[in-house]
Amino acid sequence: MTGLGSRLGRRARRTAAGLAATALAGLGFALPAQAGHLTVTMTTWVGYGPMFLARDLGYYKEKGLDVDLRIVGDSTLSMGAMAAGQIQGTAVTLDEILKYRSKDFCFKAVMALDDSHGGDGMVTGKDVTSIADLKGKSIAMNEGSTSQFWFNYLLAQQGMTQSDFKVVNMTADAAAAAFIAGRIPAAVTWEPNLSFVREHNKGKVLVSSASTPGVILDVLIFRCDVIQKQAADVDAMVSGVLKAVEYTKTHQAEAYADMAKSVGGYLSKPADFTAAAGGVNFYDAAMNKSYFGTVQNPGPADKVITLGLDIWGKLGKIKMPVTYPTVIDPQFIDK
Repeated sequence: MTGLGSRLGRRARRTAAGLAATALAGLGFALPAQAGHLTVTMTTWVGYGPMFLARDLGYYKEKGLDVDLRIVGDSTLSMGAMAAGQIQGTAVTLDEILKYRSKDFCFKAVMALDDSHGGDGMVTGKDVTSIADLKGKSIAMNEGSTSQFWFNYLLAQQGMTQSDFKVVNMTADAAAAAFIAGRIPAAVTWEPNLSFVREHNKGKVLVSSASTPGVILDVLIFRCDVIQKQAADVDAMVSGVLKAVEYTKTHQAEAYADMAKSVGGYLSKPADFTAAAGGVNFYDAAMNKSYFGTVQNPGPADKVITLGLDIWGKLGKIKMPVTYPTVIDPQFIDK
């Protein structure tokens, strides 16, 4: 079984200052903020492919923008580097950014990249027919990640809470491995672990994100000062990514081959990237406008923010009250 590497990062156990120091020491970011240049990080995830495709097709260059895209295995490092002013933006899930927003760390999502449409799920034994069957039992997941958020979302829909279960903190890959080895009765994980369970008859996927569209959503975020001082650059990147998504619609094979090579990791083979892409929806301009809406008339993103505040708030992860305009700037997709 091949592990993916953590898409959303391991559970943060350090202070913001510690995260920033680790980020600065380990990532080697050297370029300061400057017009015409953006450094953006992300973990290895299929939904981030269009950012690389836009670079490779020259869509950023067309507007005089140089984008330095870097894979960072732990999203907490990216957030620390952003907080320290060493990078301008990163890609992460909408629910996760709610945990980092504070009076001292201002950033906003400027576009939606993709949503998980079957790429995340819960694996269980074949005899399990509902989450309620697992009450009182151990469930492995990455605490503090979108897996925990999604699990709590599922529980809320059925009138249950996390206290009804025994949560065991593991990375998504370790959780899947523990389940497959029979050491734990259930795990919340993501691809390619879900497919491995299905294909090797190791259990079943009890529920996947295909049944919760728009709940696990990846967004591109930038520091507020970058949005203010480099608005033209942010606009150029957003436009480039949207153009890449359109290219993918008409040149899928070529696009997937390029994105596989650029994203790399467990997605480096076109066939693997293509399979993983089946579990996400790449967001085009129309989907962005529908999902974000406007400040005056927010779209479904507002609901996820409300859900995230409730879930992460109860788990003690929120630093400050967060609303739609606190973390979303729809001006670039409004264009």
